[in-house]
Amino acid sequence: MNFAKKLLAALALVPALVLANEAGFPYDKAPDRSNNMAALQHGAKLFVNYCLNCHNASSMRYNRLKDLGLTDAQIRDNLLFTADKVGAMMTTSMNPKDAKTWFGAVPPDLSVIARAKASGSGSGSDYLYTYLRTFYKDDNRPNGWNNRVLENAAMPHVLWELQGVQKIKTKDVPDPHEHGKTIHQFDGFEQVAPGTMSKLEFDNAVADLVGYMQWMAEPAAQTRKKLGVVVVLFLSLFVLLAWRLNASYWKEVK
Repeated sequence: MNFAKKLLAALALVPALVLANEAGFPYDKAPDRSNNMAALQHGAKLFVNYCLNCHNASSMRYNRLKDLGLTDAQIRDNLLFTADKVGAMMTTSMNPKDAKTWFGAVPPDLSVIARAKASGSGSGSDYLYTYLRTFYKDDNRPNGWNNRVLENAAMPHVLWELQGVQKIKTKDVPDPHEHGKTIHQFDGFEQVAPGTMSKLEFDNAVADLVGYMQWMAEPAAQTRKKLGVVVVLFLSLFVLLAWRLNASYWKEVK
């Protein structure tokens, strides 16, 4: 009986825990790049240049990029930096022990990160799109950077040359828990050093990168969706034919 009570109490806490986990910095909606081959190719280039130095994508082969309209020669000449063959896996040459020493944690594999980060707050693409755009300078952190989506992230801001350097702005607001006191509340970002891209250009570049990571998580997604439509149409036609055949058969019986 005591076990049953404890189980019910634990289940009662689940909604509260879910809400607590989803509370935090709101996600921006990631632009849809699923049908834009040029954007996905650009995203693949950004991924290889900025992400594959530390992260693996061990479930993806370089030759799968041909699905994005690239040739073997284009892949070999422009994207093949960590392997010798186009058919090789997309892996980094970084030693995991070195990564843990430098960053405090081994960088996660990014093969399906765009699906793994989906939550009640938004899709995995929304998470990545917001995360990659909300790094800010923080001299109190070992790597000099912090992030609004993932506070105290071990990852440095690898895209800082493109985005530039930004700091957070705060404003004083009344403390909701203690009368007469104020707290610092986030009030946006302040650009303190320009990057090589404008804000719009950087947002578009991140959207392309996230679009590629979404595609990489399920390269056959568009084929699956098209096949699903065909299957539904076939089943609908089959049901119609079966219904009319059934009506014709029982008409003679009656």
